[in-house]
Amino acid sequence: MPDRKTRRDNARKRLSRIEGQVRGLQKMIDEDRYCIDILVQVKAARAALNKVEGELLKDHVDHCLAAAIASDDVAERETKVAELVDLLSKR
Repeated sequence: MPDRKTRRDNARKRLSRIEGQVRGLQKMIDEDRYCIDILVQVKAARAALNKVEGELLKDHVDHCLAAAIASDDVAERETKVAELVDLLSKR
């Protein structure tokens, strides 16, 4: 399993690629490209963002949530769990 720094670096790289995808989408719209071609690229950008989200969620669970669960600080544990539940309920 990659360490936290590696996961964060990978997320940063993915986000840079996604940024390029979004710029490409803007160009496609400016060029009045075929709607389906644009929509295919929108779905690809969304899938890439979902992948980043999943990796960051894994990082949060492996690092932040695991540390809170292992600690003696009940309030911290409850806060971390509540944050995660709140986030996941917004999907």
